[in-house]
Amino acid sequence: MPTSFNESVIEEFRANGGKAGGPFEGGNLLLLTTTGARSGAERTTPLGYVRHGDTLLLVASNLGAPAHPAWYHNLLARPVVRVELGTRTFEALAVPAEGARRDELFAHAVRAEPGYGDYQERTSRVLPVVVLERAEPDGWEQPADVRTLADKLMEVHTWLRAQVRQVSAEAEAHFALRAAHRGPGEPPGPGLGLQIRQRCLAFCQALEFHHTSEDAHLFPGIARYHPDLGNVFDRLREEHRTVARIQGELVELLAGITIAEPRRFRVELEKMSAQLNAHLDYEEATILPLLTGVPWPPVPPQAPPERTGPDKGMMGT
Repeated sequence: MPTSFNESVIEEFRANGGKAGGPFEGGNLLLLTTTGARSGAERTTPLGYVRHGDTLLLVASNLGAPAHPAWYHNLLARPVVRVELGTRTFEALAVPAEGARRDELFAHAVRAEPGYGDYQERTSRVLPVVVLERAEPDGWEQPADVRTLADKLMEVHTWLRAQVRQVSAEAEAHFALRAAHRGPGEPPGPGLGLQIRQRCLAFCQALEFHHTSEDAHLFPGIARYHPDLGNVFDRLREEHRTVARIQGELVELLAGITIAEPRRFRVELEKMSAQLNAHLDYEEATILPLLTGVPWPPVPPQAPPERTGPDKGMMGT
């Protein structure tokens, strides 16, 4: 089966420490892996990028075609992406810029790579500019010492709590900016904005994965050794369903590019935050003590030593 152009670029990139020749010789190139909005399958695309301070910018030019590229639609649905840059691989939160900030960043991109201006002239659509931001919440540092499954669970819980705090803080900052608007012109942004939308989607998807993993793997594994905790796991699963319901209501508010009801969003977010923290507190009180002796990462099972039969060793005596 012949190798596609993108596949050949990806192979060359990975084989040569993040470098590729031909039309990409000497240019800024990275590999962006998104998750299909409908399929759920991973898709890797070689893309040019522009640096802006400490951040990376992607322009969804699609060579000036009338439709946005598939990778852009994917990151709107699933905003956490994987980036390969040189020999580094890391996760990022993909946030399309809005309004005046988008125009400023696009002008910067055109100064760095004038071809983007040519692509914009070919199409009537506004070329999106995507900022690759740190996927972790502000102030988050990876714990240095995670030795047990209890440590790992606390790491995940701390990350979830920090994410919901950041979503709330960004929402409050946005509301304050709108309230402070004076003079002619529209207030900044018609809703909560893509920054909060993408952060909230990333948080909701991480929470869903965490709960699914617990229900499918962690809880059944513990229950085999602690059948007396059946009522605890029943309560935790019920709380998962409650949090999922609130989460689903929150995701409904995020339909489309802009958010129409910030006050309702604030109420839902506060309700979800309180419910989530109560759930995490209960889980830590009941489940965490059972995991302190379980090593992390998991230790692979050891093959049993080869047995010698009772007659072996007597042969020849």
